[in-house]
Amino acid sequence: MVAVSEVMTRDPVKLAPADSMQRAAELMHAFDVGAIPVCDSNVLIGMVTDRDVLFRGVSQGKSAHTVVSEVYTRNVKRCYEYDDVEAVRETMQAEQISRVPVVNGDQELVGIVSLGDLVTQADNDAGEAPGQMSAASGRAR
Repeated sequence: MVAVSEVMTRDPVKLAPADSMQRAAELMHAFDVGAIPVCDSNVLIGMVTDRDVLFRGVSQGKSAHTVVSEVYTRNVKRCYEYDDVEAVRETMQAEQISRVPVVNGDQELVGIVSLGDLVTQADNDAGEAPGQMSAASGRAR
């Protein structure tokens, strides 16, 4: 079993509920990501996505100074740092999500894991270079 803690990105960028949509957009641009965890004293309370900013914010006439607590997604899927990467990958595929925040037993954010992290791990487990073509499927991994 490979634990999520072995493949996750540690100390991801995060937002506080009082941060603005503008700050969220700036961080998304700076880090080239489409979602950022929202934490209250490092406890994960949700995620704000580019779609949240656009559909729950801008399209509703909210200003760039609107706080992310008005637009972020609550009750997001999360995993624990000790979870098995294969189980997390299956959940991500079933839920059609590309990244999941990783928490410890106190629900504090400790990382984030993406499908890319899991694909890289699977390729490494199979002894292949990341992105190598699979002869059986003819698709890039």
